[in-house]
Amino acid sequence: MPTTTCVVAGGGPAGMMLGLLLARAGVEVTVLEKHADFLRDFRGDTVHASTIRLLDELGLGTEFRALPQSRLQNLELPQRDGHPVTLGDFRRLPAPYDYVAMVPQWDLLNLLADAARVEPTFTLRMSTAATGLLGDAEHGERIAGVRTRTAGGIEEDLHADLVVAADGRGSVLRAAAGLTPHEYPVPFDTWWFRLPRLESEQGEQAALVPRLAGEEILLSFPRTGYFQVAYFNRKGMDGRLRAEGIERFRERVARLRPDFTDRLEALTSTDELHMLDVKLNRVPCWHRDGLLLIGDAAHAMSPAGGVGINLAVQDAVAAAALLAEPLREHRLTVPDLARVRRRRLVPTAVIQAAQRVLHRLVFVPALAGRTPSAVRVVAAVARAVPSVTRIPAQLIAFGPLPEHAPDFARRPAPVSR
Repeated sequence: MPTTTCVVAGGGPAGMMLGLLLARAGVEVTVLEKHADFLRDFRGDTVHASTIRLLDELGLGTEFRALPQSRLQNLELPQRDGHPVTLGDFRRLPAPYDYVAMVPQWDLLNLLADAARVEPTFTLRMSTAATGLLGDAEHGERIAGVRTRTAGGIEEDLHADLVVAADGRGSVLRAAAGLTPHEYPVPFDTWWFRLPRLESEQGEQAALVPRLAGEEILLSFPRTGYFQVAYFNRKGMDGRLRAEGIERFRERVARLRPDFTDRLEALTSTDELHMLDVKLNRVPCWHRDGLLLIGDAAHAMSPAGGVGINLAVQDAVAAAALLAEPLREHRLTVPDLARVRRRRLVPTAVIQAAQRVLHRLVFVPALAGRTPSAVRVVAAVARAVPSVTRIPAQLIAFGPLPEHAPDFARRPAPVSR
C-alpha cells in the first residue's frame, strides 16, 4: 500500500513551494500534478517582491533572475488629459526588491520542481490527479490520504499523515471534505487572449497602465513574442460577447488600444477568448483532521493587484514553517493545522478587504462608464505628495505580514565563476 508523510494535491505555486520546503526539512512529501507539464496559458504570472526575496533566501534568486521576464516598476492610471498618474511606485522600495517580475508561471514552477528533485524525500507525480479523500477507519472522520488517477486511468490509494489541498479555487478535495467558501460579490469577469508582440516592442515595460473606455477595461502584459491581454467587463457578459462575434470584439479592443489595431487579425475566433469567472471567497475553516487547504483552495483572490500567486506562496511558507517538525516526527495534530490559518488569516482578510474596496470604488463605476471619483482623489494626492505612492507599492509588493524562508530551507546563493 503506497504511503507518504505528506501528499500535496496540485503542482501550482503553493503546492510546489510547499513540496520544496518540506523536502528540505527532511519530510517525505509527494506532490500530485494532474497535467503532464506546467505549460498552460493565462495563469497568474506576477511574481512580487515578497516571493523574489523568498527565492533569494532559498538560494534560487540567481536562477530566477535568469528566467525570461519583464520588470514592472510602477502602476499608473490614465487621466482625461491623457497624462497617466502613478498610483504605486515600486522604485521607491529598497533595492533589489523594487519591482514586480512578470515571469511565465511554467518557468517558475519548473525552477521549483528542479530544486525539489535534488531532495531525497521529494516525489513529483505528473499526470496524476487527486480525485477524492481516504478516511481512517480507526480514527473516525480523520483524513488518511487520497485517491489518485493517472492520465491513463490507473487508480490508486495513497496514504499519508497529512493531505494538503493546493488544487485551486475549484478544489476537488475541498468539496470532498464538505468545506464551503463564503463568496463575496465581484462585479466583473475577465477574458484572456494573446496578441503578437512586435520585435520593436521587446524592451522592458516599466509601467502597467490599464486602459478604460466606456464600460470596458483592458490590461496587457508583455511576454517574449506576444502580449497576454486581459479584457474586463461586467459579470454575465460572456454569452453576449461570443454572440457578437470576433469582429465586434476586435472593435472593442481597438477602441481601448488603438496601437493594437495592426495585429487584431491574429484573433480569428471567440474560441481564443478564455473567460475567467472571477471569484473572491474564503473558507471559514481551512482544515479537517488530516487535511489542510492553502492558496486558492482556501481563499480565491480577485485579479485586482495580481496578488494571488504571492499569497498562495506565503501560505505554503507558513505551513512548512509550522508543520515540518510535527510531520517529520509523525505527531501532527489538529491544533497544528489550525495554527496555519491563524497565521495567514489576517493578511488574507486584509488583502481581500482591499480588493473589495477596489471593486466598489473603481471597477463598479468604471464598468458603468463613469470615471471613478476615488481615482480622481487618489490621483490628486499622488500628484501633490509623490512619496505617498510608496504605500500601495509596499502593500502590493510585500503584502501585510510577509513570510520569510524557515532556517531549515535556506541555502546560500551559488557562487558565480
